[in-house]
Amino acid sequence: MMPFALRLSGGLRRLATAALASCAVLAAPAAWAQDGVVKIGYVNSERVLRESAPARTAQGKLEGEFGKREKEVAELAARLKAAADKLDKDGPTLPEAERLRRQRDLVEQDRDLTRKRREFQEDLNQRRNEELAGLVERANKIIRQIAEQEKFDIILQEAIYAGARVDITDKVIRALNAQPASGR
Repeated sequence: MMPFALRLSGGLRRLATAALASCAVLAAPAAWAQDGVVKIGYVNSERVLRESAPARTAQGKLEGEFGKREKEVAELAARLKAAADKLDKDGPTLPEAERLRRQRDLVEQDRDLTRKRREFQEDLNQRRNEELAGLVERANKIIRQIAEQEKFDIILQEAIYAGARVDITDKVIRALNAQPASGR
C-alpha cells in the first residue's frame, strides 16, 4: 500500500505540506524565545490592501487613469452589439453582397474590440501591480516596525485561523493611514 502523502493530488499535497510546516512552527516556540513565551501576530493582508487609506487612494488613482478607456471599450462593445443586432434583424432582406460586407465589418470590429480589451486589461494590471507593490512595501515596513517595537517573535500574513488576540491588522491599517501620502 502506498503512503498517504503519495496519493494526494498536487493541491492537497501543497496544503498538507503547509499544514505540516505550520505545525512545526507552532511546535517549536520554546526554541524561539529564551523565556519560553512566543509572541505571535497576524496580519490580514487582504484587509490591509482593501481598507487602508493608501489602498483606497491607489484605487481612486487607477479609476482616474483608466476610467475613460474603460468607458470607451464599453461603448465600442455596445456599438458592436447594436450593429450585430441590426444585421440579425435586417440580414434576411439585405442583398447577399451587402450582408457579407456587414458580416466582415462585424468580424473586424470584434477583432478590434478584443484587442482593445486585452490591451486595456494588460495596462490596468501592470499599473495595479505597480501601485500594490509600493503599498505592500510600505505595509511590510510598518509590520516590521510594529514587530520590533512590540517584540513579536513572528508575524504571519496567511493563516487558516487567527484569533483577535494575535490579529494586528487594525494597527497596521491605522499606521498606514497615519503616514503622509508620499511616505514611501
